[in-house]
Amino acid sequence: MKIQLSKFPGGPETLELVEMKDPVPAPNEALIRIHAAGANYPDALLIRDLYQMKPPRPFAPGAELSGEVLAVGEAVTRIAPGDRVLAFSTMGGFATHICLDENALIRIPDTMPYDHAACFMLTYATSWHALTDRGRLKPGETVLILGAAGGVGVAALELAKSVGARVIAAVSSDKKARFCNDLGADMTLIYKREFKREDQKAFTAEIRHLAGPEGVNVVYDAVGGNYSEPAFRSLTWGGRFLVVGFPAGTPKLPLNLPLLKGSDVVGVFWGTSTIKDPEGHRKNMKHLFDLYEAGKICPRISATFPLAQASKALDLLEQRKALGKVVVTTA
Repeated sequence: MKIQLSKFPGGPETLELVEMKDPVPAPNEALIRIHAAGANYPDALLIRDLYQMKPPRPFAPGAELSGEVLAVGEAVTRIAPGDRVLAFSTMGGFATHICLDENALIRIPDTMPYDHAACFMLTYATSWHALTDRGRLKPGETVLILGAAGGVGVAALELAKSVGARVIAAVSSDKKARFCNDLGADMTLIYKREFKREDQKAFTAEIRHLAGPEGVNVVYDAVGGNYSEPAFRSLTWGGRFLVVGFPAGTPKLPLNLPLLKGSDVVGVFWGTSTIKDPEGHRKNMKHLFDLYEAGKICPRISATFPLAQASKALDLLEQRKALGKVVVTTA
C-alpha cells in the first residue's frame, strides 16, 4: 500500500508518501481498497498539531473516504467483499488501503461514484445534524451561512433549501458569491477577507438589510473569528447560532447578547453525535442518500489531486481558495 504520512508537525509540505505492507483486518474489521478521500480543513490542522486531538505519529490525514471492500475479518456480518462503501475514519484516508471496524462502514448507492461518496458524509451529515437536530430549522425561516462556498457551507446551503428555508450565503469574493447563486442561494453577501473589529457594525447592518427587520432565524457559523459576533447580532428573538468551525480563529461572544435576544448558542460536534445517537445518525444518512438519489443534493468538487499530490489539496484549503469540495484520488 501507499500512504501519505505525517511524521512531525508542520504544513502540507511535510507529508511523505511511503510504501508499507497491506494491512490485515482484525476479526471485526474490513480491508478497504480506497478509491477517493475527501480533504477537509481539520486535516490541515491535524498535521500541524492544531486540532482538538493529537494522534501519535506517524499517521495519515484524511477523515472521510470511499472504496471497495477487499476482505473481512471472521466476525464481520454486515459487510462483504465487493461492497462499495464510504466511511468516516478520523484519519488514514490519504492511502490506498485501510482496515476499519465494520460499524464505521456504510454502503453507498450504485449510482454514487467514489469521488462523490468520499466527500459526502462529513459535509452533508454535519450540516444536516447542525440545521435540523441542533438548529431546528423550519420552512420559511432565514438562515445565514458563513463560509457558504466551502465544503460544509455548500452542503448547508443545499440542505437549507431542501427544507424550504431562505438562505443568505456569506462569502469572501465575487467568484464565491456567483458560485453560491448558481447553487440556489436567495441572497449573497461578500465580507472582507481581512476582517477587523471595526468592520463588525457594518457587517451586522448588511445582514439585517438582506434579512429584513426581524433578522435571521439561524446562523450557521463555519468561519469564526471576528465574523461571529456581528453575525450573532443579526439574529431575531429566539434565534439559533450554530457553532460549526472556526478557521478564522476561536471567537469571543459577549454573553449578554444571548440573554437580550433570547437566543441559543448551539455547539455542533457531529462526530461525537454519531456515537451518542447512532440510530439518529443512521436515519440522517438514509435521508441524505434519498436526497442525493432524488437529485436535490450533490457534492460540488472543484479540485481533484492524485495521492502523490495530496499536499496540494491541503494547501488549497489552508489558502481558503476552495469552492465546494477537494478530493484526493488513489485509483
